[in-house]
This record gives sequence, structure tokens and C-alpha cells, in this order.
Amino acid sequence: MRTAICERLGVEFPLFAFSHCRDVVAAVTNAGGFGVLGAVAYSPGRLDAELTWIDERVGGRPYGVDVLVPGRIDASALDLRAHLLDFVPDRHRDFVAHLLSKYGVNAPPQPLSAVADEFGRRVTASGATALIDVALKHPIGLIAGALGPPPPEMVASARQAGVPVAALVGTVEHARRQVVAGADIVVAQGTEAGGHTGEISTMVLVPQVVDAVAPVPVLAAGGIASGRQMAAAMALGAEGVWCGSVWLTTEEAETSPALRRKLLAASSLDTVRSRSRTGKPARQLRSAWTEEWDSGQESPGPLGMPLQLLLAEGAMARIGAAADRGDPGALELVTYYVGQVVGQLDRVRPARDVVYDMITEFTEAVARLTRTGSP
Repeated sequence: MRTAICERLGVEFPLFAFSHCRDVVAAVTNAGGFGVLGAVAYSPGRLDAELTWIDERVGGRPYGVDVLVPGRIDASALDLRAHLLDFVPDRHRDFVAHLLSKYGVNAPPQPLSAVADEFGRRVTASGATALIDVALKHPIGLIAGALGPPPPEMVASARQAGVPVAALVGTVEHARRQVVAGADIVVAQGTEAGGHTGEISTMVLVPQVVDAVAPVPVLAAGGIASGRQMAAAMALGAEGVWCGSVWLTTEEAETSPALRRKLLAASSLDTVRSRSRTGKPARQLRSAWTEEWDSGQESPGPLGMPLQLLLAEGAMARIGAAADRGDPGALELVTYYVGQVVGQLDRVRPARDVVYDMITEFTEAVARLTRTGSP
């Protein structure tokens, strides 16, 4: 199991755990995997505090940071001389208010102006660069980006710090562009994955990307939450796996009790690629929110990123608070980024147990294949 990427990054198992929760990152890293903290929701100051917390708990073991490096974004949304919310049409604001009223969400409104502008800046190139600068001041072992090629400043700063750059891709063409832009590791993410994905399945995508970018190492992502799936990904040519959804139902996860119950009850048919949360196609739990935005007769249609993201995050804060109180309408609306492996998530476990179980099952799967091939 000691692939070349293990040697390069100094990690015991080639199991990469993407999570927005520092507790998950630390737990996976301490169990021998490689935790990766999703930083898009953090301000530079908050990210610095979170990484300091991780540093104090992992004893020098390697971990990484993932930032949302934007590709094409509406030009109006990049005009930072004005409040980003000024670009949100009234009909979209009214539709959100209508949905909250229709489903009886009575949580107090969140002040959006200053928060929205700050959050919106984080999904611009300058916002991503600020987070990257903070991350590289810590002893991280990897900096990763999604949605677009890494900007030259990111690559130059990472090179100077001796930190490899990873990039998530959904097509062979994207993979080639990422390598040309300076990516050291490519994460081939199939459509089964949670969050922003393309339309090609992991089984098809991974070997194509492996062949296209060799000798650049490839990690497989999408539809991987068990040792058997990990073994399959490695058989396709990946040097490791990148997992996100499987950590959402761990004890350490950031998911609220109400959302966790909804995830545990979901099947693999209960996810959908929808623009209703961020403005770009992102796989998430199917809910009244996704249905109303995507196919509701009154929907004005989602905005582009980051404007839809601002609308949705403000509403989701209210919906989440109401769902935690047990409000039925809020429970219908609540959603979160999750892949099709949600159908395998049937209990709450510590993150370290997930790591150990995946490694044990991986070993058993490889041994079974070896026996099958024996004369």
C-alpha cells in the first residue's frame, strides 16, 4: 500500500480525507491518512486559527489545505467596488423569502451585507490567494484547488515553500490543463462525488486521466467510501484515493444532528447535481430546496457563482437552525454536498475507525484478488 505518493508526502496510507472540519482532518492524519481542510468558508484569520489548532494536534504528521480556485465567474461579481449583494436581482431575493415562508422557516434573518461581501471575495482569485498565503505559513504537506487551474501566484508560492500542488478535475482536458498550469498531483473526480463535479463516472475517468498525465500521480475521487472501492480505484491506476462524503457521518464531522439523520436515512438515489446551492453543478442531497430551484414553476433559475452561493448560504443558515429545532418544513429544505456513496453511510463512527476499516477491507480485497489469480 506504500505507493509513490506515500513516500513523497510522508504518509502511511494513500487515503486523503477532504473535510471542512478540523477535527476530522486531525483524526484522519493521526490515524495514518492525510487530512485535507476545506478552507472556502474561512476568513484568512479564521483559517490561521484552524491550522494552528491542527498543528498542535498532529505532531508534525502531514496534512493539506483545499481552496476554491475559481474559473469563470460572472464579471459583475468580480467588481469589488460595490457590494456583491447589489448584483442579486430582487426576484431572486423574493423567491428565497417565498421558500422560507412556504416551508414555515421562522428563524431570524441573518445580516447578509458584510458577510456576503466577505464570503464572495473568498471565491475570487484574490480571495483564494489570501487563503493560500495563510496556509503556506503553516507546515502543510499539500495545497489543493478546485474549479479552475491554479493561478501562477499559487504555484510560485507553493514551489518556494516546497509544497506540492493538487488539482481536482472532471475531464481529461481539464487534467491536461492543470498539469500545464503547474499541478503536481491530479485528483480525478467522478460525477458520483459530492460537491462540484462533472458528468463522467469515476470508473471511466480515472484510467483516462492516469494515461493522459503520466507520470504525474493521480488520486481517484467519487464513489469511494470503503476498502473495496479503494482497491478498485488503485486497480485503475490511481496512487491513492480522495474521499469526502464518508466523513460527514463521523463523530467529529461538522454536520448538524438533523442533517446527519437525513444523511443516514438517504439512499444512493437521493442525491442530485444542482446549481441551486452555488451557481455551478454540485452534487448534494436532494431536498425541497433543490427541487424548488431546479424544477419549481415559480423559480427564477439559479444565479451564477458567487451570487447564488451568497443567497443560498444566508438561507441555509436559517434553514439549518430551524431544522435542528425539528421544524418539518426546514427538514424538507435542508441539504448538503454529498456523493452517491451516501447510501453506504448507515452509522456514526469515529473518523479513525473509518480509516482503519477501509485499510482492513482494502487488504482483504487485494488478498482475495490475489487468490483468484493464483494457479
